[in-house]
Amino acid sequence: MKREQELLQQITELTYKIETDYPELYELLLEDPSTIPSMEHPKINPKVLQDYLNTLKQHIEHHKTN
Repeated sequence: MKREQELLQQITELTYKIETDYPELYELLLEDPSTIPSMEHPKINPKVLQDYLNTLKQHIEHHKTN
């Protein structure tokens, strides 16, 4: 459970950073299919959270380079 809490904390912090530092990117996250689960009731576990965190990081890097 601790690992999940750490990941959730990182996701929260990164999402806040995106919202404050990259508002134009934050708007896109709300529509991005990679941030929306494809299942109605997805199972949340550390791997899913890590994948989501990685996706957020990739969005930032992509945004910085373009």
